[in-house]
Amino acid sequence: MDARQLDYFLAVVDHGGVNRAAAALYLAQPSLSQAIRALERDLGHQLFHRVGRRLVLTDAGRALVEPARHVVRGLEAARASVESVAGLESGRVEIAAMPSQAVEPLGGMIRAFTERHPGLSVTIRAAFTTSDVLEMVRTGVTEVGLLAGSEPPASAEVELDLIGTQRFVLLAPVGGPFRDGVTVRHADLAGQRLIVGQAGTGMRRLVDGIRAAGVELTEVVETEHRESILPLVLGGVGLAVLADSWSPLARQAGALVLELAPPAYLHLALASRKAPLTPAATAFLAIARAYRPDL
Repeated sequence: MDARQLDYFLAVVDHGGVNRAAAALYLAQPSLSQAIRALERDLGHQLFHRVGRRLVLTDAGRALVEPARHVVRGLEAARASVESVAGLESGRVEIAAMPSQAVEPLGGMIRAFTERHPGLSVTIRAAFTTSDVLEMVRTGVTEVGLLAGSEPPASAEVELDLIGTQRFVLLAPVGGPFRDGVTVRHADLAGQRLIVGQAGTGMRRLVDGIRAAGVELTEVVETEHRESILPLVLGGVGLAVLADSWSPLARQAGALVLELAPPAYLHLALASRKAPLTPAATAFLAIARAYRPDL
């Protein structure tokens, strides 16, 4: 077993099959299949069930995923550390981020990072909940994560840096139930139609809390896609509670951005692996910790 085999194995896992993994690796499909079979022989266990054209992880395959990621990440960090002796001229940092925080502050963090280190690149991986981000960082899918929660996040398995808060606001269409500039109390939302995120998100917990306090609401749309919420609000489908990272874009598009009373906030945190990080990830964290968004 060698690191290249583990890299190939993870590519098949991440891309959902040999054909797509081979294309991503710029490798012939038969060569990749042969490498996976060789890895299975070395380990003495079948890693995938072959169901038609699909590959499904066996118990042994699932057990290998996390250790394989740590090995591959460790080698990447070692290689990048050696290359960085000549300066941070190349490299990549992978970041798991939740949708609203990927707009801001992550957008501003990346802007500052790429201005400081123009030779480095960034890959953003989608995560919908705090637990998703923590799991992706813990298992080595990414080195860094940006998350937000109704309570300050905590984890013994990754490093966490609390970096501030993000306020919730109400998005409403012009000509809707509220005029521009008003502060909307929770009780004012009685009888309104709301567009909400999926269970486990901060915006959903806030709406559920308002309902639990006795305010009758109608959930007209539940969506995992944050980018669909603003068009739905502008189209008059309903109102939406969102993090104020969306405020500049919402105002530019013509929606009203209204304050809520009492105010509610998300706690923002950066997560990083406890194992040694690549120089690119270390450089990103230094800039991200110092970044102060101007919302």
